[in-house]
Amino acid sequence: MLLDVEEIKEYLPQRYPFLLVDRIVEMDLGKSIVGYKNVTINEPFFVGHFPGQPIMPGVLIIEALAQVAGVLGFKSQEKKTKRRLSLLLCRCG
Repeated sequence: MLLDVEEIKEYLPQRYPFLLVDRIVEMDLGKSIVGYKNVTINEPFFVGHFPGQPIMPGVLIIEALAQVAGVLGFKSQEKKTKRRLSLLLCRCG
């Protein structure tokens, strides 16, 4: 594991229940990143989405992708300035 949740929180403003990254396991600065979110049946969004067939809402999946991409962006720019606006593009799959 490269980054645990405590280290991730140094780069992202989101906190529980909206922090959707638990760990970063691979990272090639400026190029790619692999992160995980441990999803359990106890997640608040599963109560109504959908009863009997819980599915993580797509918008939360996209938010998780954006958070992982944010970590990559901040880590890639770390040696430069922390106050720089960066454009992040991600590809799934």
